[in-house]
Amino acid sequence: MTPISRADSRNEITDLLTAYAWHFDRNEPELVAALFTEAAVIDYGPEFPAIRGRDAIAPRIGEGLTQIFEATSHHVSNVAISIDDDGSAMGTAYVYAWHRYRDGSPDGHLWGQYHCRFAHTADGWQIAELILRAAGTENFHRSTMHPIGRRA
Repeated sequence: MTPISRADSRNEITDLLTAYAWHFDRNEPELVAALFTEAAVIDYGPEFPAIRGRDAIAPRIGEGLTQIFEATSHHVSNVAISIDDDGSAMGTAYVYAWHRYRDGSPDGHLWGQYHCRFAHTADGWQIAELILRAAGTENFHRSTMHPIGRRA
């Protein structure tokens, strides 16, 4: 097996997170799901049951994309990745997400982070776990989020 280049891996994982935001904002839940491993877990917060398994991802986020959101815009930055020799990686990325709601509610804003675990598979890097943590929200559709872990 060819060793995994750390520099190439960081670029591929950054592209993976960018693709997540791109497909989410374009209302392409099937393409979002394809970015995840078969046994992936997505945890969007305590008010939203965790999504377990790639097959569950498209239907679950598709509900929000078609029933709750008229439009979204996710901005990912400050990507930090730690790659292990076993074909796995951990990473965080900052996210700003704007949401326009179908019901006419004021636009929602979220400032936070994605905390992720990645796996290098036969298809390249994929997301094995994504946890959304919030630093703050405004007019957001959920009142309780996982905190970013800021010291008091």
